[in-house]
Amino acid sequence: MGFRVVPGAADSDVILHVPHAGRLVPPEVRAGLLLDDAALATELARMTDAHTDLIAARTATSARRTPWTFVNLLSRLVVDPERFPDERESMRAVGMAAVYTRTSDGSPLRADDPVAEELLLDRWYRPYARAITDLVEARLAVRGRVTVLDVHSYPSRRLPYEIGGTERPAVCLGTDPTHTPDWLLAAGRAAFAGCGGTGVDTPFAGCYVPLRHYGRDRRVTALMVEIRRDGYLVEPGGPPTGGLATVAGALAALVDAVDANPGRRTG
Repeated sequence: MGFRVVPGAADSDVILHVPHAGRLVPPEVRAGLLLDDAALATELARMTDAHTDLIAARTATSARRTPWTFVNLLSRLVVDPERFPDERESMRAVGMAAVYTRTSDGSPLRADDPVAEELLLDRWYRPYARAITDLVEARLAVRGRVTVLDVHSYPSRRLPYEIGGTERPAVCLGTDPTHTPDWLLAAGRAAFAGCGGTGVDTPFAGCYVPLRHYGRDRRVTALMVEIRRDGYLVEPGGPPTGGLATVAGALAALVDAVDANPGRRTG
């Protein structure tokens, strides 16, 4: 299985989603990559949101009500569970749809093979999507609402593949017009105010909602939290610094603010 679900409190409707912390590349996937070992190590350092799983774990233990956590164990070079699996995906233009064919600097990563892509989607992408959809459905059944907090990081210097904004705030908050209400964005800004400043939808925009609910079910709210890496680790993907505790504390404050919002609960 390429993911791990860490249960939260029975009455929690907050899910910490950690899609890009993993570095695992199964041997059968490694065989199809065009990079040598040194180049693969470089690409993993650039593209892995290192220690965001640790941030989520510390957040979960610090929050007043323990959120649920869904962690991808695989590298996003296997499949990227946050991308659309079809032509809706804007990153397809740079070879980074759900199955990447290009690296962060535009070099070939794997052959552009629709048959092989479909096999990867069937083996890794769709089971992941079903599992997180099931978790959202289960929390909806218990609590009537769900908030997905998408935990990411990004480098302090822009990588060639990026197509978003040029500003690089200490924390970027990604939103969706259907699934990010004003109160949730305001809570995110307040929680991370002490982390060096926040931006909205720059350099990355959007947030993760399972496709079954995306654009359809307003009971599912979501916010992406992108933490600039020089604020909590030695770049590009080295050990964490003291900033990790600060970031985790801010994320826990956001979880607590979501829990405390009276306008979103049904029970």
